[in-house]
Amino acid sequence: MKKPPFLAFAFAILWLLFIQSAGTLVESIYILDLLNTQLDEKALGALFFFAPLLALPWFRRSPRALGWVLCAVLLLGRGLMPFVSTANRVLPAGIATAAVLALLFLLLAGKPDERSRSLQAAAGLALAVGLSVLLRTVYFGVEYSLTSAGGWVGVVLGLLLGGLLTQLDLTPAPELPRAKTPVTAPLLGVYWVLILVYFAFSAPAVIVRWTQSSYPLVVGAVSLLSLAWAGLALLAPGLLERITPRVLLAWNGLFTLSLTATLLAQRVPFPPALTSPEVVVGAPTFWQQVPLVFMLLLFPVLFVDLRVLAGRMEGSLSPRGLVPGVLLGGLVWILLVFAHIFTNVWGYIEPVSPPFRNAFWLPHLLPAAGVCLLVGLARKRGSASSQAAPTRFPFGWAALLGALFLVTVFASLPRPRIIENAAHRVSVRVMTYNTQQFNDESGEKAIDKQVALARSVSPDVLVLQESDSNRISLNNNDYVRYFADRLGYYSYYGPTPVTGTYGTAILSKFPLENPRSVFIYSDKDETGVAEAEVNIDGQRFTIFNVHPDSSNPAMLVFAQTLVRRALAQPNAIAAGDYNLLDYKEAYQVINAELVNAWTSVYPSRIGPHGMDMSGRNRIDHIFFSPHLWADNPMYVLPPESATDHPTHWADIFWVKP
Repeated sequence: MKKPPFLAFAFAILWLLFIQSAGTLVESIYILDLLNTQLDEKALGALFFFAPLLALPWFRRSPRALGWVLCAVLLLGRGLMPFVSTANRVLPAGIATAAVLALLFLLLAGKPDERSRSLQAAAGLALAVGLSVLLRTVYFGVEYSLTSAGGWVGVVLGLLLGGLLTQLDLTPAPELPRAKTPVTAPLLGVYWVLILVYFAFSAPAVIVRWTQSSYPLVVGAVSLLSLAWAGLALLAPGLLERITPRVLLAWNGLFTLSLTATLLAQRVPFPPALTSPEVVVGAPTFWQQVPLVFMLLLFPVLFVDLRVLAGRMEGSLSPRGLVPGVLLGGLVWILLVFAHIFTNVWGYIEPVSPPFRNAFWLPHLLPAAGVCLLVGLARKRGSASSQAAPTRFPFGWAALLGALFLVTVFASLPRPRIIENAAHRVSVRVMTYNTQQFNDESGEKAIDKQVALARSVSPDVLVLQESDSNRISLNNNDYVRYFADRLGYYSYYGPTPVTGTYGTAILSKFPLENPRSVFIYSDKDETGVAEAEVNIDGQRFTIFNVHPDSSNPAMLVFAQTLVRRALAQPNAIAAGDYNLLDYKEAYQVINAELVNAWTSVYPSRIGPHGMDMSGRNRIDHIFFSPHLWADNPMYVLPPESATDHPTHWADIFWVKP
């Protein structure tokens, strides 16, 4: 290696590519299984996490040739990912994930040099987190390099990695006796660190949606602390050696407690029985935000952990010694990913998933506690890594880190909103849109088509269902933010991902007041209704966004609760995917008290040009208070709706047209 930073930059690109590729692999499998709401053979794509084992025999035979082969495979897979269909994305995402893991192990197995490989691996992870935050922030909450518009970024990263490999010595360290080099436990710890980074910190919008906190503050904190740690590790590595084992263990313990407390503070005590009253959750309190502050301040311990765990393996990795760690790490990764997803789909994959209901905190606590334990043991036994001597670090790189932070913070600032003139208005246009988690009926990403359709309709109020994209099953993309920023709307994400609903978000041209989530008894999906008020020329409307899906008794409780809450408001509009047909008792309870936009204009259920919205063709409805009127209700059917549901809108008048 000619210059010390090269290895750190190579690690940074590899960690970033791993987060992107592994996230895309999980997302693609989930979307394909989402269409069937059950697990099937596509879940076998998770076996790619074990594929690095195929490269291990060549670690010592031909490390340089292996490095180039893996780099080429990675460039091919990562380059194709943004441009192929969802059905075909599992393969390139899988081979990219396997190739990047094998390259990471190859670099970690290199012979010791004048600077600690473990330190540079940790600095690379910190830089990768900063870059990941930047790529997600500049594109309205969506990972830019994984879109077709930003697909070139993945190619550039792959080419840069190839250039860096020309500057690196891939000669493996001398193989030591197996008994003296136990690497399985520290390698498992490395996987756990990556899981925590992948679950949240590489996409801090996830944390914002957990806690309903400030987007610029959370994004800025994660970006600043990650990039600052990367700079510190390269500018003054000796400072990190001053962290004592006791301090590090306490640091990990406090981080684990603050992370768990952050999630438990957002946990909702769902109604336990049919007769239980609804639970209303408003803006978070001061005390709910306290654990978040500590978690953000403490999370850089993950980079220190990687330094310690990788240091335990430094100079002692062997192909044979890697096998147990790769097998165990891949298994734990898959199990924790499934545990995370099961907190959302607990009603569909019995008997495995029901125990994970309202346990969103669990798949975060387990790896954090595991890392805490392993790091404590590693430090007690002493680190195998060498002391890192300080080296001169060009100020240009420090300026680059500062620039990355400033661009990230600037991109996180609120976008301009539509300035809508409410004077002399006599109607409001309301649109309901089940986005199928922003995929069309065949499972292809359709976010831009959906935004274009919404822009063409130009609703004053837009309610989205199946919009809970800020979770690993949708690669932590904040599509609600993307929708709102692209359209210039105010937005309320609705129930947080911690609650395990499928997402009921409210977007509006007018400021949203008193937003809250209302949870009603459910025995299949969590029934979380998003509510908010808008004021239009002196008229105050309460907007209800609904998406229930439960047994008939639970649906009846939902209907009764909705009617009661709607009739308590001066003007109520309740829109969404009701999962209710005309003949269902729950539908009839609602229809008896509120007015249906479509049937009030077309009693026969047959609309313009013979559009038949009777029977099973219509479960997406707009209801409103009896003293209001509807005009020009419209449905757009798939595939034109760019989802698996019809999208529906209507103009609601408070002065009869």
